[in-house]
Amino acid sequence: MRPFRILIGLAAIMGADGVILAALSAHQADAARLGAASSMLLFHATAVLASVALAERGMVHLRIAIAAGFGFVVASALFAGDLTLRQFAGHSLFSMAAPTGGTLLIASWLLLAVGAAWPKRG
Repeated sequence: MRPFRILIGLAAIMGADGVILAALSAHQADAARLGAASSMLLFHATAVLASVALAERGMVHLRIAIAAGFGFVVASALFAGDLTLRQFAGHSLFSMAAPTGGTLLIASWLLLAVGAAWPKRG
């Protein structure tokens, strides 16, 4: 299914970016923001892959799992992008970008929980 391939590709990019930010945070002074951005990308890349795997196996509602997966991607990009931009450019992506990303991450996790409780559909 096409959305699954897109989500897997995005998760792979998130994972690679997470590793890059972890390396940068290890080699820069005062780079706590990069460590946090790295963690969010790495943790949620795994969540995206898990959403795909669970939907593929029919353990969560298909469309809800896809929505949660894309929510993880967008939210992680907002959160990590904002922290990374603050580190390198000295300003935020936009006002409240990181908190918006964090809130969307919470919503995506809750959406995945709803998908697990919803009747199985293909």
